[in-house]
Amino acid sequence: MAAKIRLKKVGRKGQPSYRIVVLDGRKPRDTKVVADLGYYDPKTDPARFEVDNETALKWLLDGAKPTKAARDLLSRAGVMTAWDAAKRGRAAAPQE
Repeated sequence: MAAKIRLKKVGRKGQPSYRIVVLDGRKPRDTKVVADLGYYDPKTDPARFEVDNETALKWLLDGAKPTKAARDLLSRAGVMTAWDAAKRGRAAAPQE
């Protein structure tokens, strides 16, 4: 499956909130979510986000491609560092 990790907008007009999700990249935009990895709330000061690091790392190692916005959030959560270390053969656990 050509999986994508992206942000899915939830919330009403003027009050955006996002979920970090895994979708099948070959399906339409509003298709069913394969996995829910966390959330991102940009309206708080500072912006709040939470990512399930182990599940996100598993999807990245299985070949899921994150969008730019999702990549930025995963990087801030420490998942991209763990993914890079795992690709290079080092044993680095994702940061909590």
